[in-house]
Amino acid sequence: MMTFFWKFTVIHVLIIPCCVVNYVTPEDNLDIPSIAKYFNTKGRYEEVNPHLLKDILAVNRSILQPPSAQCQPFHLTAIIRHGTRYPTSKNAKEMQQLYNMVLHNATGEESWLREIQSQWRMWYTEDMDGRLVQKGVEELTHLAIRLSKLFPSLISEEKLRGGYIKFITSSKHRCVNSTLSFKAGLTELWAITDQDFDHAINDSVMRFFDHCTRYVQEVDNNSSALSEINKFRQGPEMRRVTEKIADRLGVQYSLITQDMADAAFYLCAYEFAIKAVNSPWCQLFDEEDAKVIEYASDLREYWKRGYGYDINSKSSCILFHDVFNRLNKAASENKSGQQVTEAVTVQVGHADTLLPLLTLLGFFKDNVSLNSSNYATQTQRSFRTSHMLPYAANLLLVLYDCGAGDLRLQALLNEKPVTFPGLSDQQASMSRYEDVKENYSELLQGCDFETECQLFKSPA
Repeated sequence: MMTFFWKFTVIHVLIIPCCVVNYVTPEDNLDIPSIAKYFNTKGRYEEVNPHLLKDILAVNRSILQPPSAQCQPFHLTAIIRHGTRYPTSKNAKEMQQLYNMVLHNATGEESWLREIQSQWRMWYTEDMDGRLVQKGVEELTHLAIRLSKLFPSLISEEKLRGGYIKFITSSKHRCVNSTLSFKAGLTELWAITDQDFDHAINDSVMRFFDHCTRYVQEVDNNSSALSEINKFRQGPEMRRVTEKIADRLGVQYSLITQDMADAAFYLCAYEFAIKAVNSPWCQLFDEEDAKVIEYASDLREYWKRGYGYDINSKSSCILFHDVFNRLNKAASENKSGQQVTEAVTVQVGHADTLLPLLTLLGFFKDNVSLNSSNYATQTQRSFRTSHMLPYAANLLLVLYDCGAGDLRLQALLNEKPVTFPGLSDQQASMSRYEDVKENYSELLQGCDFETECQLFKSPA
């Protein structure tokens, strides 16, 4: 597929004049909704890394824990989800419908409801359509600076100016603007004004899910593939949530559908992520409600992007091989004493980019599948998108040279080390690169995107 290159330009972010807000600092004693840790893929990065509330640029290099002081990093691949965004057109439309219903039908007497009806105004519009917000710009800028502090020998002014840091992005505006924001973090850090830095748009790698025919037809566009989600949404747990919302609003049960409940939850999540406020909409939910809605969202991600169907993860074969080809090239150049031509590769995509790859690699796999009937027994599940995939989520793969031909590979998710599934605890902090490749040998030898993604033909 053709790859396009863009020059660094001014970041264009859709901001509605009436809604520009001053972002509060940790010193302002930010009022965090009690349900914020259940916002799944609509969650803030700070809920995963709460220490950033005190210092947004804080890093702790001791977490890297190389096996010896001799170990030096020589390559970093960073696969990053875009930053905080506005609602999509579909979400905005559903939220408008909910708001209209609350304005005209709600009869409750609570102060938060009166605030919604008399003071709060619907400012989300369909033309926002998932565009990056100012908070998202800042998330990627700050992430760039933190990673430069975490890996100063790799993400350096010298490496950037020398062309050893490459940038690849999805074509979606929120991803392009996130890429520009990441670059701006570095150029502003080092006050670079005399040089521009290209980035490549490559949807075949960063939006592979759009190009996998079998995935699109068998899962993405197949309503029956989501039967577990639909059964849960019609089940007793979700019904209790919608009835409690109706009771709090003082409306008939029939007026609150599952989509209405989702819209209310989104309003709470977006108000917090975008404007850093504890919205009156958050009062519609208690913690148990939030856990149920989080599980419904996790079910959707599990069956649509995660372990539910084999093709979900296999659709990311092209990204998997892209990453390991890059790691192999860097390892080969390092072994031969050459300059590593790509010291750093920054790839910006979506939650839908990261989750299938994490699944293919075997991360966050529970012993029992998530389904519509085991909510009560899955409270301690590993598969929690609230923990895995907040805005600006990132998977870092770092190659180290520990001397005498000992190459190590470390994985970090959201700037915290994670253990490659299938490798022993002794190798948890930093695995031998040869062991990692052996661990994924079947995928490295197979996992062909074209083969996996073609539709199987029925025998004549």
